[in-house]
Formats: sequence, structure tokens, C-alpha cells
Amino acid sequence: MTDLPFAFTIPLPSAVPSRVDRHLQRRLSSLKGQFLDDSAYHSLLAKDDPVIYEVYEIHRPEVAGELLHGISIVHPGKVGNEFHMTKGHFHTLLDTAEIYYVLKGEGYMVMETPEGDSAIETLVPGKVLYVPPCWAHRSVCTSRQEDLATFFVYPGNAGHDYGTIEQQGFRKLVMDGVDGIEIIDNPRWKK
Repeated sequence: MTDLPFAFTIPLPSAVPSRVDRHLQRRLSSLKGQFLDDSAYHSLLAKDDPVIYEVYEIHRPEVAGELLHGISIVHPGKVGNEFHMTKGHFHTLLDTAEIYYVLKGEGYMVMETPEGDSAIETLVPGKVLYVPPCWAHRSVCTSRQEDLATFFVYPGNAGHDYGTIEQQGFRKLVMDGVDGIEIIDNPRWKK
């Protein structure tokens, strides 16, 4: 790590940055309990443990004043009728925001507050999304064949709280319905 200015490129179509300090792969097994159709989840897992999404990060100190950033790539696919997604998280320091810039693919950002207010934004190439403080967020890839790739930036001291979402889920789900993409209430959501 250096305390000097630095630059990197994000070549498309791969969206894998030219500089990477940490590459995280989240497999199906790491999303246990997050998909609505538990039977479909276990059936898929019995056959394989595919990579659902990846994160490429450039290491910076996790302290106030720094900006953590990287690339998130959610691969296309479904578990039952639910599209592939990230685990989703609040920030440990709840009063911190995050910015996303969509590089390629299509999908949604599902967001909600601790009180249960929810919002959903479409993600398409070129779109910038500001996720305000106190909003949990999860990326969902609805592309049939193309990865959903986003560039993200958030405060260095924000941290990640995955546990809250693992326990209560998100209030809204993005499903592949009979007439196309549907946003539905999560019947298992707990406040």
C-alpha cells in the first residue's frame, strides 16, 4: 500500500481492474437462507457451489478520511425464480453512505432502512446511484447472460454489517415472474 496518488483502469468488457489487492468470491453456499426458495437453493448446492458474485478491492486503511473502493460483479443466474444477488449489508457505522457507478449489465439495487422503509433503483450502464446513510443495500443481476458490474466507493471507517440481513432478509425480492421481472414482498421478512 502506498500513500502516494495512484491510478488504475477498469477495462471493459471484463470490468476487472488493472490493480487488485483483494479478490473475494462469494459462492452459493455463502448465501444460505437468503433466497426465498430454500428447496431450489439446496438442490443447486447439491450439484455445485458456483460463484454468485465477486469483489475486487484496492486496499486502503479502514479509517476515517480514506475512501474504500472497488468493483462488484454479480454473475447472471437464478435460484428458483429469484435472480442472483449480493449478500447485502448495512454499514457498521450506520450513518455512512455509498456510491455505485454501473459499468455493464442490468439489475436492481434493493435498499431499506432499519425501520423497514424500502426503495429499489434500476441499474443500467452509466447510472450513478447514491445510497444514503442508514440504508442497507443489495445488488441484483437481472441480465440473462451478462454480468452486472459496478464500481463502488464508501468511507474507510464504514465497515459491513451482514448479520442483520442474514437474520431478517430484505423486505423486497426481485423475481423472474410469468410476465417478466417482478418486485415482490418477502414473505419471510422479519422486522
